[in-house]
Amino acid sequence: MVVGRGLLIHEESLNRTPFLKKLQDSIVVCDGAMGTMLYAHGVFINRCFDELNISSPETVMDVHREYAAAGAEILETNTFGANYYKLKPHGLEDKVHLINKQGAENARKAGGDDIYIAGSIGPLGVQLAPLGKVTREDAKQAFRDQAEGLIDGGVDLFILETFMDVNQTLAAIEAIKELCDMPIVSQITFDKDGTTPFGLSVETVVQKLIDIRADIIGTNCSVGPQPMLDVIERISKAGAKFISAQPNAGNPRVVEGRYLYMSTPEYHAEFARRFITAGANIVGGCCGTTPAHIKAIVNAVRAMQPHKTAVSISLKPKKEVQVDVIPLEEKSALAARMQRKFVTSVEVVSPRGINPQAVLSGVRKLVGFGVDAINIPDGPRASARMSPMALAQLIERSIPVETILHYCCRDRNILGMQSDLLGAYTLGLRNILAITGDPPKLGDYPDATAVFDVDAIGLTRIIRSLNHGYDVAGNPIGSPTGWHIGVGANPGAVDIGLEIDRLYQKVEAGAEYILTQPIFDIDQLQHFFQKIESIKIPIMAGIMPLMSFRTIEFLNNEVPGVTVPQSIAMQMQKAKDKEDAKKLGIQIAQEAILKVKSMEKVRGVYLMPPFNKDKYEIAIQVLEVLH
Repeated sequence: MVVGRGLLIHEESLNRTPFLKKLQDSIVVCDGAMGTMLYAHGVFINRCFDELNISSPETVMDVHREYAAAGAEILETNTFGANYYKLKPHGLEDKVHLINKQGAENARKAGGDDIYIAGSIGPLGVQLAPLGKVTREDAKQAFRDQAEGLIDGGVDLFILETFMDVNQTLAAIEAIKELCDMPIVSQITFDKDGTTPFGLSVETVVQKLIDIRADIIGTNCSVGPQPMLDVIERISKAGAKFISAQPNAGNPRVVEGRYLYMSTPEYHAEFARRFITAGANIVGGCCGTTPAHIKAIVNAVRAMQPHKTAVSISLKPKKEVQVDVIPLEEKSALAARMQRKFVTSVEVVSPRGINPQAVLSGVRKLVGFGVDAINIPDGPRASARMSPMALAQLIERSIPVETILHYCCRDRNILGMQSDLLGAYTLGLRNILAITGDPPKLGDYPDATAVFDVDAIGLTRIIRSLNHGYDVAGNPIGSPTGWHIGVGANPGAVDIGLEIDRLYQKVEAGAEYILTQPIFDIDQLQHFFQKIESIKIPIMAGIMPLMSFRTIEFLNNEVPGVTVPQSIAMQMQKAKDKEDAKKLGIQIAQEAILKVKSMEKVRGVYLMPPFNKDKYEIAIQVLEVLH
């Protein structure tokens, strides 16, 4: 036992490895948002969430239990704002010790002896002098009072989180170190440019924390996974020994100093792997993250550390709904055809203006030739065009053919997605391709913002939920939708292991068919199929006629995830002129179609003709090889 300032400091249970040693041996998963979950449990946002530790401990413990069931190895106490300055407006400034002690005891009771309990300490909510009236000593006393309650409640470590002013962090660390020698996770918030609101760089902050002998240095809140990855890489390069990463989900709404969000898990799981690769030892979630996020992160960590064991949970609707789920073969004509014949589909891009007549004329030619479906990409390469949903409806209302609507996660939040999906289904669309989407920086609008509340895996789950009669929050919607759910796959991905892992997740989430990126290397495709042997849903192979060597250079250098083999590039480079290159491109595409048609897994082709005036004629010429 360790004694400091008259306090008895709890020694770690025999069931738990000393925390810092644990970090030396493995990755540790922390829990997610407390405020988000309390709100989901019906607690009004104008309540003092910290006070619930004493007035409604079962509610708090229910949240802890959900995170423990999801596989979290660290439970943070519900004490983020339990300091003198934040409790005073609620008339609770005399209950600092009680609220913190009870918060620690609640977490321990819910988590048991095998889980680490971290005392959560947030900023004071006031400015330190000279910007404010609170002195450094006053701040240290406030942090000391809070830490004493947490220590008495039995915490194993401390997590200082969502600090914007590093001077407050340093005061908190000093206060805790005067009381005990427990590990301290020091997390600062950085904006997307890697600076604090006070203008300090990642490197400056890390050095200050190293100088004060902070045990674990990390970041949480403020930003989502993608910009946080840059910060984690910089923290690692700046010399931090142990690193923590707990990003937000979505865009925050600030209420009483707390950030509340909606989110889904998949994006976080993917970035958890990247955080670990960048050097993180602790991964978890902050505002907006839920037990579903933590479960996904646990699975990601388990995949990187096979010896780890995760607890299995299943997500169910809030209220069980009895619906007649639409059978696959009844969802659409395309779904039925895929089960019995080799189908053809051609990509048609929405016009830049408001006149769809040229597109409709081209589609009529394709349908007259016998094409089974029309693919409509969603904002290809992040450019501004007519809504693909509007074009799909115009096509299906005027021409006897079904469309495959590409729907990406980039431009809508979860609520907007569900509204779109319900509306489009009501208007008659039936086939959909769930894709993550290109970041705007890849297109014509580099300054446009992206949403990315979920990725393609999360979107697939949302659609599957609607197909089973409930929304993403678990609320019944009445009659279920009957979307025929497609997803994308890239056999030529640089990180093929990650691509395959994500494809399996998409199928598990509810995918019913697959469209691949353009196939230029048949051997590569066969190798990919060997890796996904257990996936049995139909696959439509992507075919792109190459029109010039310049096109190949563009694909290889400017289109993510697409690579044309050197052998094909050399053939095209030898073309005498544009017409010769066009004929060669059509021939290469036809040869690819015949080869993929002979493969058992391939049930159709998805043709992506060039964006030029002859695109419809070129598509027909390529497909003539099937007649």
